[in-house]
Amino acid sequence: MTPDMTALTTELVTLRDYWRYAISRFNAANLSFGHGTTTAGDDAAFLLLDTLDLPIDALDPFLDARLLPAERRLLAERIEARVTTRKPSAYLTGRAYIQGVRFLVDERVIVPRSHIGEILFREYLGPNGSSFLPDQMMVETAVDICTGSGCLAVLAAKFFPNAAVDAVDLSADALEVAKLNLREHEVEQQVSLHQGDLFQPLAGRKYDLIITNPPYVDHDAMDGFPAEFRAEPSMAFDGGVDGLDLVRTLLADAANHLNPEGGMICEIGSGREILEEEFPGLDFVWLETEESQDAVFWISAEALGVTAA
Repeated sequence: MTPDMTALTTELVTLRDYWRYAISRFNAANLSFGHGTTTAGDDAAFLLLDTLDLPIDALDPFLDARLLPAERRLLAERIEARVTTRKPSAYLTGRAYIQGVRFLVDERVIVPRSHIGEILFREYLGPNGSSFLPDQMMVETAVDICTGSGCLAVLAAKFFPNAAVDAVDLSADALEVAKLNLREHEVEQQVSLHQGDLFQPLAGRKYDLIITNPPYVDHDAMDGFPAEFRAEPSMAFDGGVDGLDLVRTLLADAANHLNPEGGMICEIGSGREILEEEFPGLDFVWLETEESQDAVFWISAEALGVTAA
């Protein structure tokens, strides 16, 4: 039964009220998460805070704030939409975050949640610098393959101020969203967008750094997707029967696009054992994140056989 919005917004007056209500509705509807949040409480907090344009990591200071009538109505509508459409909350607010950096999103792109963003922040903002990624000031060329919303390309532009950054995606729709994010972050002069399949549109260009978060979900996993994941573009997930079709292509072609001191950072999901068995001669460096130990690898240009002329 659809709730009476007038009665609801009369009874619920504080952010705490709406948070509690949203959690109850989300649990009763058995919603699924995984788009930057993992629980009903976290998802509800994100939806409410981002809708109100409040910091998404600062719920407590606002819990007992009384809301304006228009705010109450909007929150009630967003909670209802999350339950009835089962779309990810990021699609309802139109925004997603990587390490606190905001990006615009809609149904044309997968909701960004790459482990690579966490790694870039940790390696480059840590006290000792990175032990494997190239020096920030020395990177003159970088590319983000399968850029989607453009989030990793934007982060590359921020972390590598001297670099010309290319960003590639097969989806023209995704590139339209990426264009919005380049404008939002004022990196349009530094990042160039290219439509095409992996390295195909890059015409033999070489890079100091390749960043890629390609589709890597296998078909069995896609068949079991909940509604929230089915709301996202399927091509952004489809990695073939075992999830590694595009990763194999990237590994086969990366050496042709790397400078000798460069390397590639690649997110692959759960395919480590398959890759190591299939490519026993490659020196993968597996990178730990808060939620995984082997979902991302680094491989140097040298390990891929690239040598100085």
